[in-house]
Amino acid sequence: MKIRVATPADAERIAEIYGPYVENTAITFEYKAPDASEMAKRIAKTLETYPYLVAEDDDGIVRGYTYAGRFRVREAYDHCVEMSLYVDSDYRKSGIGRALYAEIEKLLLMQNIYVVYANVTFTNDKEDTHVTDDSIKFHKKLGYELIGKHADCGYKFGNWYGVCWLEKNLSERPEVVEPFIPFPRIKEKL
Repeated sequence: MKIRVATPADAERIAEIYGPYVENTAITFEYKAPDASEMAKRIAKTLETYPYLVAEDDDGIVRGYTYAGRFRVREAYDHCVEMSLYVDSDYRKSGIGRALYAEIEKLLLMQNIYVVYANVTFTNDKEDTHVTDDSIKFHKKLGYELIGKHADCGYKFGNWYGVCWLEKNLSERPEVVEPFIPFPRIKEKL
């Protein structure tokens, strides 16, 4: 497996991975799966500020991706990000997600990011076929802690879903905080 920075050329494959999550799950609250053109725009926009990584198998086929996004708009939040991760359904529980997060966390530290958040869908209905607690378990295994919930805030497939926030500290907070460094400046050094 090879992990590298995504490019807009990866958009078609990323749309293929993401589409079933939109169409068949409540993991994302989007109703309509974005096409390759929209995904290319999203990739390019993210890379203006944050890392966007893909994991390729030995045949060069993208099997998963992760990216960071702005947590909140005020400058005081510049040292925190929200994480997203999607893995080809045939490759879930293969270690790709763990490897992607490990790599992106290194890059985020280089940007002077100290805290990462994951916003994960949950349901109280154990019979629900559109969401499981696998993502919560995954994040907890990687050192994320549950810090809060919003109950019944998203409506999809005729059901109400909640989201929980998980947090991970990437390092101790420094006494002297260096400014946030946009990803393009980090990418130049890679």
